[in-house]
Amino acid sequence: MRYSVLSKIIANIIKDWKECDVCDECTMTRMAYISRRFSNFIIALYAISVFLYATGTLMKYKSNNQTDTRELILKMELPFEIKSTSVHIVVLITQFVHQTSAASMVGVINSLLLTSIIHICGQIDILREWLANIFSKKMAGSMDEITMRSLIIKHQRIIIFAENIENLYTYIALMMLLSDTLIICCLGFIIVTSLDTPNAAAILVKSVLFYITINLEAFIYCFSGEYLSAKSKMIGNAAYDSLWYNFPAKQSRIVLFLIVRSQKRLTITSGKIVDLSLEQFTSVIKASLSYISVLLAMY
Repeated sequence: MRYSVLSKIIANIIKDWKECDVCDECTMTRMAYISRRFSNFIIALYAISVFLYATGTLMKYKSNNQTDTRELILKMELPFEIKSTSVHIVVLITQFVHQTSAASMVGVINSLLLTSIIHICGQIDILREWLANIFSKKMAGSMDEITMRSLIIKHQRIIIFAENIENLYTYIALMMLLSDTLIICCLGFIIVTSLDTPNAAAILVKSVLFYITINLEAFIYCFSGEYLSAKSKMIGNAAYDSLWYNFPAKQSRIVLFLIVRSQKRLTITSGKIVDLSLEQFTSVIKASLSYISVLLAMY
């Protein structure tokens, strides 16, 4: 199910690139450039977080003079005993590669969401340009049925694309927000309580960037939903601001239907319960801080 939805999203992006003309290519290229920059930043941030987490863990045990305990990056039970330095190094490298791969995969998932949102918002900008150009004084009396059909098809493809993103990410967003709330709470508690400990530097190296990354992850999901909703409202505004009232009733009636349909916002939900928005991100941060206050009071 998820694979088929993902295939549809990728197929829609490829189709948009194949069918874009010279005027639309500038907008799509700009959106692709923005997507590439953000994707590289997100994936690199996750990889650096894992590196600093491993560095902070090794710094912690080195500062405690625990060189003979052969501590690992992650505490785990192995089916064998680590008796030699070479085996210890192999296990450390294996854990580091596994954690980097897992973190990078999460970064790819988040980057795919952001890339899809930026792409669909680029298509919305193109549709707005079409509305401004088609319903202009130069086009008065020369609009044909093919032009109106292209507007409708473009709008329908944007709606379907948004629905595919919603179907793919709604439950992922629910799990991410729930887990991020707990992780932000726990990491915040660890950072606050470690400030007066001898290993404060190692714990901060291990936790601060991880804490920032998790906050950024929650922000990406909530910002994506907010940005898509704001952009979808602009379709109706662009249609209303065009000179549709100067055209025959048959053609202007289609624009009225487009305006009415645009009043239903395109959005991403968290488990089909609440819309992802900046307000939801604020709620996540408030909930995390409340849990931190409770833990500090019990500490």
